[in-house]
Amino acid sequence: MVEVRLSAVRVDLQSNTPVLLLTETEGPGRTLPIFIGAPEATAIAFAVQGVATPRPMTHDLLRDVLQALGTQLQRVVITELRSATYYAELHLGGPAGSVEVSCRPSDAVALAVRTGSPLYVSDELMEAEGVVLPAEDEDDEDASPEDLVGRFRRFLDEVKPEDFSS
Repeated sequence: MVEVRLSAVRVDLQSNTPVLLLTETEGPGRTLPIFIGAPEATAIAFAVQGVATPRPMTHDLLRDVLQALGTQLQRVVITELRSATYYAELHLGGPAGSVEVSCRPSDAVALAVRTGSPLYVSDELMEAEGVVLPAEDEDDEDASPEDLVGRFRRFLDEVKPEDFSS
């Protein structure tokens, strides 16, 4: 397994679709891009930015339920790409022992960000789909978190449900 970090949630300019960028923490710096939906991107961005909501979002609720049951998210593993769909697993540990639960990568990352749990990508998947991205644009390097969130909110204002149909 390759340990990765959430390096960004961006909007792909060609498709106008949010994309997760998971970059390996050691090695040649490969990144696994995973296209996700706008609601999932919002949930992740809120967690990264520390945005407090008046009521718990679904991922906050799941974190709270795990905590109430004495269970920890030990790690997230993005396992495979099958028929253009990424798969992930939550590795949980608690009083009942260890359990693996299949889930969408976007949900797994949203929960991992909220719990501070490590992220991994299977070796085979990173080898097949990981890419080395060019250096960041200077505009993005100098952008404040508020500017990046503003850009993302503009995307959310402009996106239509038809943008996600295939």
